[in-house]
Amino acid sequence: MTPQYSKPPLSYADQLNLLKSRGLSIEDDAKALHLLEHIGYYRLSGYWYSLLALPKASHQFKLQASFNTAFRLYCFDRELRQLVLGEIEKIEVAVKAQMINVLSHQFGPIWYADQRKFNNHKDNHTATLRKLLEDYHQSREDFVIAFRNKYSDPLPPSWIIMEVAPFGRVSSLYKDLRGGRSKRAIADHFGLDDSTMASWLHCLVYLRNICAHHSRFWNREFSIAPRIPRKPGNAWLIDTAAQTAHARLQNNRAYFVLSMILYLLQTVNPKNTFVRKFRRLLEKYPNIDIKAMGFPTEWARELLWDQHLDCN
Repeated sequence: MTPQYSKPPLSYADQLNLLKSRGLSIEDDAKALHLLEHIGYYRLSGYWYSLLALPKASHQFKLQASFNTAFRLYCFDRELRQLVLGEIEKIEVAVKAQMINVLSHQFGPIWYADQRKFNNHKDNHTATLRKLLEDYHQSREDFVIAFRNKYSDPLPPSWIIMEVAPFGRVSSLYKDLRGGRSKRAIADHFGLDDSTMASWLHCLVYLRNICAHHSRFWNREFSIAPRIPRKPGNAWLIDTAAQTAHARLQNNRAYFVLSMILYLLQTVNPKNTFVRKFRRLLEKYPNIDIKAMGFPTEWARELLWDQHLDCN
């Protein structure tokens, strides 16, 4: 049987002394204590973990490992998450717009409630629809209140309900949508096949949740890995051109998911400055090891990444 957790909580001063005893250099005790108090030992521990000597289970730091180095990693990761979150918002809005336009013209304004249009409607879609309606009835948006006051319809048109739907509901609706011309048209707008589109939306919801909950992003191995597109319609990563290269492309690391976001931005915002912002971030934090993020040596020469440098 596994033992019960029995470690007592430590004061901030004891936490700092523990780090010193393990070999972590502390440049400024007062600053370190302030950060331990306002960020937390456990959250910061994810950033000094990479500074531990092998074997890491010994909890001893490498020579010259410092508190400031760990904090700089934390700051880089925080700014990277903010950048990613802002771009995912743009993609979410664009996906909603495409689904509303394509599916409303094909199936009518309340297509989202037509069980015949969805797979597993007795399970997945029924639950998604119930949650969508909860979102709608709980909303206090002016346009929702105005619709309910003016019309007696029990269900609003999709352009209203999708505005208050979380991205996770949107992802579920697309995934469960029956295959066909409309589903393919939505994916094709973004240069993807419908299976890859569903996979990428699912991953984007997961990434957004990581960023929104301030979880570590930069060197993470993501538990939800997006599908590698076989025949992308727009500029993509060169390695996927060769069948044998698929094993080398790590689709559970930051490089891949950032490339996925950049790929979608080619459609959503062709003049986006995502690459420029990311490179500025690397310049601000020059000690970041981007290999830990899955970046290959020649990443900057990839057409997907290089073509955006001249954008305004």
